[in-house]
Amino acid sequence: MNIKFFGPLLSTCILALIVSCSPSKKIVEPVVPAVTIPDIPAVPVRVAETREDEFFLGLFKSGVPAFDSMLKYRKEWNVQVIYTQVNRSANGIPELKNFYFNRHNASYFYPASTVKLPVALLALEKLNELGVPGLDKNSTMITEAAFSGQSPVYNDPNTPDGKPTIAQYIKKILLVSDNDAYNRLYEFLGQEYINSALQRKGYTEAQILHRLDIFLTEEENRRTNPVKFYDKSNRLLRSFPEQVNHRRYARRNDQLGNGYYSNGILQNKPMDFSKKNRLQLADLHQMLISLIFPQAVKPTERFNISEEDRQFVLQYMSQFPGESQYPTYDSSYHDAYVKFLLYGSEKGSLPKNIRLFNKVGNAYGQLTDVAYIVDFQNKIEFFVSATIYCNPDGILNDDRYDYESIGFPFMKNLGKILYDHELARKKNIIPDLSSLIFSYNK
Repeated sequence: MNIKFFGPLLSTCILALIVSCSPSKKIVEPVVPAVTIPDIPAVPVRVAETREDEFFLGLFKSGVPAFDSMLKYRKEWNVQVIYTQVNRSANGIPELKNFYFNRHNASYFYPASTVKLPVALLALEKLNELGVPGLDKNSTMITEAAFSGQSPVYNDPNTPDGKPTIAQYIKKILLVSDNDAYNRLYEFLGQEYINSALQRKGYTEAQILHRLDIFLTEEENRRTNPVKFYDKSNRLLRSFPEQVNHRRYARRNDQLGNGYYSNGILQNKPMDFSKKNRLQLADLHQMLISLIFPQAVKPTERFNISEEDRQFVLQYMSQFPGESQYPTYDSSYHDAYVKFLLYGSEKGSLPKNIRLFNKVGNAYGQLTDVAYIVDFQNKIEFFVSATIYCNPDGILNDDRYDYESIGFPFMKNLGKILYDHELARKKNIIPDLSSLIFSYNK
């Protein structure tokens, strides 16, 4: 299907893509040492293939071991992929063509840190809608505590002046997928605002219900902290009391795994995820497309942010941790720290002519990346979103997930095979990507 980016024509445009999140130092669950693809005693489940899968089936039958194993177990590994080609018209307007893999066999996956992308965008949207003179993403944000499970924030040693801001939280989310930064934006927005805003934009299956990396009750997650904003002269700009979400959401039956550990005891039954976050891969993919090409969707489906804020997000989505001064990250935050597609778990420096505007997530064995990949040297641009379950034994909370042997090789090879496809693909119009070139190191 070819789709031109003219608002009303895009109401059905791109269905797309996508987990708790990474702690500020590690992305989430501990990664096991690299091993060979494990043997799985269960007989692979037969998968109903559709013509929709044909493009990817041709790519995946390339003899790459990561793809051979994935094709054999794609139902058990809950693999989902969305690839969007971008073709430009003579005046630069992009047209999109989507390719899907395993969409009709997909089931619930835990979105982990990918929920940070819409929350970061909604934080900028809420500031824009408030319209308070002097209040913006760089205003000092003081978080207080008013209920059990809440904690205050009065300073941030990673900013030049030591003051916490929404801008700084978004930087940390996009640079290293920081969990606390997400939690602070979740608290500023409130649970009801987040979910109502996503519903209005058409993401009717989305539910963002909790903070990350801390374990709170449902009631504690429904309550979010009081927040105050100050200008550079410490003048109060706006004060928000504690928010409580009284809305009830549709009952869900989302379960994962064959068993899970709770308080050190193995429970021989699936783990209940019905009260945990939910974001579909197609929704994540569409969110990213609406950020890169706002004209691709109807105004009601866009995130209502300024062009300055959009450029701010794009810069830090594509920036490597080592290119940041505030905050500063040591070498353990390598270039591919949150760049799974095309690079997997690769260490060391990455080429600067290729940039990924992306958001990753991994937890409970599920690995996800949603990306717009650009090569300025070879004039390549494309979208790819993918998720894969890396937990062959089906046991959750045992810290034995096969990210290194299953997930990262799949993500790296998927990115590479699509990149090579784009490199060889003939394009009538070469895209002008100059608006995506940023000055980093700040």
